[in-house]
Parts: sequence; C-alpha cells; structure tokens
Amino acid sequence: MTARPSPPLAGVVRAPGDKSISHRALILGAMATGVTEIEGLLEGEDILATARAVEAFGATVERPGDGHWRVTGQGGFRQPAGVIDCGNAGTGVRLLMGAAAGYPITVTFDGDASLRKRPMGRVMDPLRDMGTRFDAARLPAGQTGGALAALDYIQTVASAQVKSAILLAGLNADGVTSVTESVKSRDHTERMLRAFGAEVSVEASGSGWRVRLQGGQPLTGTAISVPGDPSSAAFPLAAGLIVPGSEVTVEGVMLNPLRTGLFDTWIEMGANLTIANRRMAGGEEIGDVTARHSTLKGIMVPPERAASMIDEYPVLAATAAFAEGRTVMRGIGEMRVKESDRIALMAAGLSACGVTVDEEPEGFTVTGGPVRGGATVTTHGDHRIAMSHLVLGLAAAEPVTVDEPGMIATSFPGFEALMRGLGADIATSE
Repeated sequence: MTARPSPPLAGVVRAPGDKSISHRALILGAMATGVTEIEGLLEGEDILATARAVEAFGATVERPGDGHWRVTGQGGFRQPAGVIDCGNAGTGVRLLMGAAAGYPITVTFDGDASLRKRPMGRVMDPLRDMGTRFDAARLPAGQTGGALAALDYIQTVASAQVKSAILLAGLNADGVTSVTESVKSRDHTERMLRAFGAEVSVEASGSGWRVRLQGGQPLTGTAISVPGDPSSAAFPLAAGLIVPGSEVTVEGVMLNPLRTGLFDTWIEMGANLTIANRRMAGGEEIGDVTARHSTLKGIMVPPERAASMIDEYPVLAATAAFAEGRTVMRGIGEMRVKESDRIALMAAGLSACGVTVDEEPEGFTVTGGPVRGGATVTTHGDHRIAMSHLVLGLAAAEPVTVDEPGMIATSFPGFEALMRGLGADIATSE
C-alpha cells in the first residue's frame, strides 16, 4: 500500500469500535448468564478471533447486523473441543487465559507466528500463583484451571492486560483478589465488570490505586455500546495535523483519561486539536475530536504518560517527524514486545524516509524537519507500524510504501476507504 503527498484532507468520520472494549464485551458476555447485546463492536481480525474463542468455550454468538453482536452466556466457560487460536490478538489471549483459569477445564491456547513470539509469563506467573497450571512459557501453551485461591498482586509495570487477567480469574477464586498499581493502567475491565453486575472497589494507593474483587460473584448479561477507539482515531487525526490545509473530525471517540495521553501530548506540541459534544456511552465518556493542520514543536514526553498511550507512540513518532526540534520518548521499553519491536521498526522506517532518529533501549528521539519519504517500509506484520508510515507519506515529499498492508484489518478494517474518503492519496498495489 502506498501513500502519496496529498491535497488538504477534510471530512467527518467515525472511528472503528474500541478494541479493548470489544474484547472485554465478548469475554464477559460469555462468562455471564443470559444475553449481552453489543453495538459498535470492532469487526477486526483480533476481535473475530476472540468471538470464535468464546463460542468454543460454550457461548452462543450471533451477528444480527453490522457491528451488532449478541452473546448468550451459560454462566461460565465449558471445556472446548479443540485448540483456541487467538490469531494475532495479544489482548485476547491474555484476557482469555485469565477468564478460563477460573473453570475446571484444560485448554490449549495458540496464535499466529507473531503471537507465539510474544511474552506470556507476566500473565502466567500470577495465574500460577492462584493455582492455574501451564505446560509452556509461550504459545502454544496448555492451561488447566479451577479451584483458584485469591491473590494480592502488586504490579510493578502498569499493564491493563495483566490486571484484567487476574481480575477475571479472581471472579471464580476463593476469597478477595486485589491488584495494586503504582501507575494507573486503563480501567475498562473494572468499569465493565460493574456493568455486568459485579462489585469492584477501587481505592487510592500512592499515585496509583488498588482494585479489589470478591470471588464467587455471578455476572448477568447486559447491553454494551462500544465507543470509538482513540488508538484508531489517531491515524486520521494525525493526518489532519500534518497535511497542510486539512481539517478532520472523528466522531464518538472514547475520552477515558487513561487513554488520551496522545491527545494531551499533541496539544503540548502545539496541535490545533479540539473536542466537542462530550457525552457518555457504555460507561465511558466520548466526544468528537477535530484536528486542523498545525505547526508542531518537539517536546519531552513524560515517561509516566506511557501507560495511557503505549499503542500510540508509533503515530506520535510519525507526527514528530514534522515538528520543529526533538521529540523525546522514553520509558517505553514495552513497545519492544508488542506485535513487533515497535521502537526498532519505527526508527528504521523513519530513517529510511530521511528522518533523524536516535534509538535507545527504552525509547527513541525523533528530530523533525522536512520529510523526504520515498521508501518502502518493512512492517513485520504490524498494523500500527504500517498505518503510521502511511500517514507519514501523506505529508512527505515523496511517496511511502508499506510491505504488508493486509494486517491493518486486525484493528482498523476499512482504513484505506476511510482515509481516501477524507481525500488521502492512499492505494493498494495490484
């Protein structure tokens, strides 16, 4: 797929449903008793893999219409007939491990080549402490659950995936399970557990918090409205900021303060970014975000902001390439164990496009200026690396091509059509 220097972008679009909320809605719906109606579900490959998984665990899954899914849960997971293939979905497999741990079943989890390389120990270790057994440290891995003991877990690195896996296991553990975080990670699981009828307490703990959950609580099916994904909205908004003359609005974007670190960072860089029509949907605040072409300046991104925008650093780096001065991004070593080593791939891709990048073990610095482009970027099957470089290509002097665009559908189905609808010169090679 190639992005060429574009005329001004303009229009109003809606971001795909939030991926984090979509995974959780399917999993909690399957753990619950009764019907869960989900509107606005992201229909990307990662979420479809989770939908197939919860069906294999005994839930009935239907799709009455676009983005409208119905999950009928049986009050828990049943023994699946075969391997649970989670594709490329790191969030999906880690949350499913936590959910499945609470039931007396044996299951083998697997995924694609990328997911097999990703670390699972940080989820497996606390689940083992609760009584779960695993036969491998990475995928494919067999897991046997049931008869769990509650756990008081102190988390040293903010991770919503680890916290969520422990809480989902804690639902069926004996006693009160707690997770203490020194830095707050996204709280979608806590919010959604309450929507399904569970009692979850959250109390301050230093600069972070402690989340507590009593085991043995039943979940009841409910209605979930999935807000727009800020991680996906970031791409058309970034294009609006860097393509001269542009004005792009993305409607219905989730504004959970633990997910808006990128927006805060852009505003500190001088971005003309405005939010209108704030409202609530599915227990989350949403709003309509407008980005206008802006003169950006480089900044030092606070390392403590990483938890609220870890998936957005690639597109931040793409916009930083057009900023005046240096944008310093540190404390983000987590990026090296995502779908790919995102620090290394962004550094290589930006360098190939003529951008000065200084790579460090736990971060990198991008020095902005005129961007040449003119490169074919290796993405290693990472959707965010691909979309970030395509956005870059819209404002570069020469076209930018990415080698594997197919994987974009894992998080942003319809990306090319949406961007073209705004006026972007993006096309897939025949």
